[in-house]
Amino acid sequence: MNIRGGNITLKGEIIAPGDKSISHRAIMLGAISEGETIIHNFLFSEDCINTINIFEDMGVNIKIDNKIIKVKGVGLNGLKKSAKKLYVGNSGTTIRLVSGILSGQKFSTEILGDSSINRRPMKRIIEPLSMMGANIKSKDGNYPPLKILSSNKLNGIKYKQNIASAQVKSSIMFLSLYAKGITKIIEPYKSRDHTERMMKYFGVDIVQKNNTIIINPKIKPLAKEVIVPGDISSISFFIVGALILKDSHITIRNVGYNITRRGIIDVLNTMGANIKIFNCRNKNNEEIVDMEVKYSRLNGVEIKGEVIPRLIDEIPIIAVAASCAEGKTVIKNASELKVKESNRIFSTVQNLSSMGINIEETDDGMIINGSNKILAASLKSYGDHRIVMSMIIAAFKAKGTSNIDDINSIETSYPDFFKTLNKLIDFNEFK
Repeated sequence: MNIRGGNITLKGEIIAPGDKSISHRAIMLGAISEGETIIHNFLFSEDCINTINIFEDMGVNIKIDNKIIKVKGVGLNGLKKSAKKLYVGNSGTTIRLVSGILSGQKFSTEILGDSSINRRPMKRIIEPLSMMGANIKSKDGNYPPLKILSSNKLNGIKYKQNIASAQVKSSIMFLSLYAKGITKIIEPYKSRDHTERMMKYFGVDIVQKNNTIIINPKIKPLAKEVIVPGDISSISFFIVGALILKDSHITIRNVGYNITRRGIIDVLNTMGANIKIFNCRNKNNEEIVDMEVKYSRLNGVEIKGEVIPRLIDEIPIIAVAASCAEGKTVIKNASELKVKESNRIFSTVQNLSSMGINIEETDDGMIINGSNKILAASLKSYGDHRIVMSMIIAAFKAKGTSNIDDINSIETSYPDFFKTLNKLIDFNEFK
């Protein structure tokens, strides 16, 4: 794809797409609950559709009627053995969270994904799930495909995470519903807590004390109606675009504003962003807001510590913002980026370097020296949806024509990305 940048302004109003993380969890929890779960504003991306397919393969009746999803729950023990291997595509969330559910079943299953998933580490979930009694076989003890065998004895554990990871935490939480006794999970920092909020909404006995989560499996989940908030990770590209493209002014409706997800807003505000939050409300234990974003002069900052788990998926687009800021931005404690769809430290640094940005890769992040001048360049997708969307925004800032080698990965998380973009500019002009 060719993108001619320079003199581009974003103006208008958009609605945030359904949150990917919450869409996944609504299907999973609805499937193993008792009763019918109704889901509104579901994200129909490739990743989330693969989650639907997996549970349909295991006998769950899932109907889509005018974009509203109805999941007829089978209860904790009502899933059936699939006639085929379960396929997650490119979704790390699906394979890690569903492994917790599958480890509690009375049948054995094999679960795998595409070439990217089959390179992503699974030891981080295999270790705690095995401590609970799960029987999981994997390639080299770390990589998919995963063979999950039935287990006769599952017990709650106390598990202290070395790295704050919502996927690891959630996998343990799902298996805890099948285990005997209480499970305690201790996080070094608070990571996104959609699983805790949704399980509590579905009636599960969960207590949160600081960074400790306590799950008592005595109460089974009961079906609920779920309104999925807008995905702050997806609209982060338009937020940053409006901040760095001169004279931009946009309004975004229906944005999920969970405190464990809004780290990007906290950081951008520290950088000097003009972002107004209004119309705050709460739906099924999740905060939702509208926001107004205007072009701003940004300053470099240091990003590290407890905020990192709250913005881990947004670091590539934050790096684009930092490239346009005055001064130096230092990002630390983000080694988790190395095991995403791509090594996002490497892929971000390589692309922005090719655009003339003074940026340095470090072991756990990057150092970015902001510049008023970004050059058009040939950019690589690395098969990573967040890298592609971040670089499209960067290309708008650059004068001249940039090229991105492959945009297909966008379908995994934000299939309406270009449709939304066309509401703010005539994007067809730049292809």
